[in-house]
Amino acid sequence: MQLARVIGTVVATVKSPGLEGIKFLIIQPLDRQQRPSGGQLVAADAIHMAGPGELVYFVAAREAAQALPDTFVPVDHAIVGIVDAVATLSGDEQ
Repeated sequence: MQLARVIGTVVATVKSPGLEGIKFLIIQPLDRQQRPSGGQLVAADAIHMAGPGELVYFVAAREAAQALPDTFVPVDHAIVGIVDAVATLSGDEQ
């Protein structure tokens, strides 16, 4: 699981079977300090509630497909939660 910020939406008029009704969002992965890390990604919104500007966590690969109602659909990333708060550990605990 990794943190990301939702920065946009994707409109797809034609989707693979099993992805009808699934929203796609553009996310920016973040590092531990919540700074952008790597390139932007397109992720399926498995929770049906994420929107632009929100801090979310996502999964990739096989876990992404399994997070959706129809498992094993062709997705590489899926949003699985909205972050309410982030608490960081100090010192050696990180």
